[in-house]
Amino acid sequence: MINNFSILNIHEKPNRKSNLSSQMIYGEKFKIIHKKNNWLKIKTSFDNYTGYIKNKNFIIKLNPKYKIYSLKSNIFKKINKRFKKTNKFLYFASRISKINENKKFIEFEKNKWIKKKDLKKIDHIEKNYNKIFKLFLNSKYLWGGKTAKGIDCSSLIQIYFFYNQFFFPRDTKDQIKFCNKKKRRNYSKGDIIFWKGHVGICLDKSKFIHAYGPKKKVIIMSVNYAVKLIERTAKLLIKKVSNVENY
Repeated sequence: MINNFSILNIHEKPNRKSNLSSQMIYGEKFKIIHKKNNWLKIKTSFDNYTGYIKNKNFIIKLNPKYKIYSLKSNIFKKINKRFKKTNKFLYFASRISKINENKKFIEFEKNKWIKKKDLKKIDHIEKNYNKIFKLFLNSKYLWGGKTAKGIDCSSLIQIYFFYNQFFFPRDTKDQIKFCNKKKRRNYSKGDIIFWKGHVGICLDKSKFIHAYGPKKKVIIMSVNYAVKLIERTAKLLIKKVSNVENY
């Protein structure tokens, strides 16, 4: 099955009041494990993440030709040969098909259009990981989130790999097991720093970006300040340092 909603919440349990554990964005594939009332237990195809979603009218097939390259992209409707902006969006790394196009727009569903300037071809690889992480600067912190509307620390790291279609785990506890330990402790560009339950990445040897719960947003700090702040306030020491370029 394929998610054809801009954002789809994944819950820990088949209950609307259950904690948000993750999300799927438009174009993500998933398998149904079983059905329970109006809920589906699912496993995502990209990272094998399991959880519960509301049972909706999903699609079975999608032939994605493009992916969203802006933080969020307005969905337009064509009315009397003019394109009218709606209040709905697709979010970074969403995959879309093409059923029609003109000079400036791609139609991905019936009378749903996205600006071409917000798109890259599906096989595009973005090697400049800092460009992706900085896109999310000042985005709201949301536990389980993975879009401009809200994102958590582990998803901020994963989104780079997801965009480039390389496997990388969803949660910090799994990422720390998956990642190789860096031998040298001095910080450098691309270093992924792990604590118990938290992760962020070095933009260079002195700047560090993370989705930081206490500040309620994605923020850049000095590396040394972030390490001392987390030790002082959360009583956490670094568990591992890896590097994004190893994967």
